[in-house]
Amino acid sequence: MASPGIGDPAPDFELDGPDGAFRLSEQRGRTVVLAFYPGDDTKVCTKQLCEYSSHLDELTGLGDAVVVAISAKDVASKARFRDKHGLTVPLLADPDRRVAALYGAKAPVIGTKRSTFVIDAAGVIRWRHDSALGISFVPVAELKAEVARVAASAPA
Repeated sequence: MASPGIGDPAPDFELDGPDGAFRLSEQRGRTVVLAFYPGDDTKVCTKQLCEYSSHLDELTGLGDAVVVAISAKDVASKARFRDKHGLTVPLLADPDRRVAALYGAKAPVIGTKRSTFVIDAAGVIRWRHDSALGISFVPVAELKAEVARVAASAPA
């Protein structure tokens, strides 16, 4: 199966997290950020999710956006990671990497590669960034600009 690109419908999914289940199709009408990351409590992932959590209100304030982060660790690992670092970005568990595979974010060895998607209110992928090495992530300023662009293009 080919990895979805810009202009493609975002594959629907449902995943569990420490704060409950999340189903993508239930977010229609909102801009959605999916941030796939390799692992809980690793150096770069912790930095990324702490930064996104620190600016979550700014991101979600753009067109009623929702931000979620997805990796292969289980729900218990997500709860520990969230609590240890005070994360406010909802964390979702994809232990079989099924959702990562749907989005072309499944990777050998690390399991999930660092990939970020912005999906519009109609459920269409409008922006995508794949980290070549996984040692860097989309900075908040760039992510905010993309979320704002996608939210502004939504029909009134």
